[in-house]
Amino acid sequence: MAFVAYSASTTALLPFNRIFSGGMGKKWNRLSPGYSARLRAGPSALSRTSSFSSAAAGKAGGAPPLPQLSEAEKTLPIYTWPHKKKPRVCILGGGFGGLYTALRLESLLWPEDKKPQVLLVDQSERFVFKPMLYELLTGEVDEWEIAPRFSELLANTGVEFLQDRVKLLHPFDHWGMNGHKQSSCGGTVLLESGLLIEYDWLVLALGAEAKLDVVPGALEFALPFSTLEDACRVDEKLKTLERTKFGKDSFIRVAVVGCGYSGVELAATISERLQDRGIVQAINVESTICPTAPPGNREAALKVLSSRKVQLLLGYFVRCIQRVSDVEASGDATVIREGKDIAKHNSEKYVLELQPAEKGLESQNLEADLVLWTVGSKPLLPALEPCDKPHELPLNARGQAETDETLRVKGHPRIFALGDSASLRDSTGKLLPATAQVAFQQADFAGWNLWAAINHRPLLPFRFQNLGEMMTLGRNDAAISPSFADGLTLEGPIGHAARKLAYLIRLPTEEHRFKVGLSWFAKSAVDSVALLQSTLTKVLSGT
Repeated sequence: MAFVAYSASTTALLPFNRIFSGGMGKKWNRLSPGYSARLRAGPSALSRTSSFSSAAAGKAGGAPPLPQLSEAEKTLPIYTWPHKKKPRVCILGGGFGGLYTALRLESLLWPEDKKPQVLLVDQSERFVFKPMLYELLTGEVDEWEIAPRFSELLANTGVEFLQDRVKLLHPFDHWGMNGHKQSSCGGTVLLESGLLIEYDWLVLALGAEAKLDVVPGALEFALPFSTLEDACRVDEKLKTLERTKFGKDSFIRVAVVGCGYSGVELAATISERLQDRGIVQAINVESTICPTAPPGNREAALKVLSSRKVQLLLGYFVRCIQRVSDVEASGDATVIREGKDIAKHNSEKYVLELQPAEKGLESQNLEADLVLWTVGSKPLLPALEPCDKPHELPLNARGQAETDETLRVKGHPRIFALGDSASLRDSTGKLLPATAQVAFQQADFAGWNLWAAINHRPLLPFRFQNLGEMMTLGRNDAAISPSFADGLTLEGPIGHAARKLAYLIRLPTEEHRFKVGLSWFAKSAVDSVALLQSTLTKVLSGT
């Protein structure tokens, strides 16, 4: 999971001086039977009404009248905004893009009658600082430090929070209605709980979910690593394996599929945790790890992986994943690992069939106690369009919304998209990667451009500033390649300390940064005392 280094000299290039970086997004699913969402509406209440207040406003600038609610929609509970006349901004997704857009809107100066009401919707009760999920596996951080509740982060702001999932989007702005106060409704959002939200401005920051359905068996047997829930499942699985195999001669075998940033960081972290008790094998279809990373980061990662005896299987793709018990039941005698038939019946073990992606390599099969999947992701916007009105949002082949350079969705002047939900190209025409570094910077511009649009001011074109990249390689190891110093890479304990400081600065609110800073300082002091005691003990025992 890549994250960028910070350069104070670049702050003048952005709308305001909080520049962030990193990688990953939120999981959003379609409605499932029996789902019961927990809602926190704050001072806003839910009410039932038969029509929207703006639906009867008639035409705006010669445009067709606003769509009327269907009979089914008239029975839905409708979210009641605190103020009838102030602009209503609905932000879908509480990841890096969504939360920081909300905080950016809160930090700007507004005319009293135009300060928007902001509603943030997310399926989780917690914001997750995803680049530090790896530290949960090593015990270096506590859950509250990198996954604070939205209620705590937004307690001293005017931003309201709803914990719910998004089911359908129904934009109106493509009809041509773009801004008379009497008919400013931009559309509606239907949540899985049945709550209907009418908005004036919409921000799409829904992120993406792991793409596990491309390989047979991956969906059933592999674990992704992109959410807090994923990290907790992996940690619990490792604890179970550690207890089961404690004191035994057998190794804990972990297969990591993918050697991009996330795969390499996972392999380095888990190999350090397991040490001599485990074998970590990392599989990548390309012939190198982290192919898009700066050379310094890649070399530092290779050095660490080699020192921890991580086995790299480069130039292979996974054809399928099966349980060992299923292979035995089928009587498949061709499944061989290290020249030995897999004979031990254990439903918790898995077989990965590898096929070569390059000439000169032979097919092989691996056995693993745990399979981690870090390859591919898919945006969730296509699942949110009405089945009778598909493609109301212009989507690219990956399912991302096509935006102009101001982050507005093409053909929808009242909808902004960012992060994994957006498809945007840089000045050279290259598609920007769906990383948290991009999402952080886009949140700055989205907040500013919402202010400009509401106040009838010119919008700013988004310009991505690559500030560099950094990655974790274990409890006291990391690699940082800042963009302002070509060829410079900070690694080892120095890189680890610099990375942690950079993350502390980028936590969402001053209050949370202060609490986490105190916690990390206290842990560092305890570790230093323990190290001093250990050193003294060795010295005294030696004398």
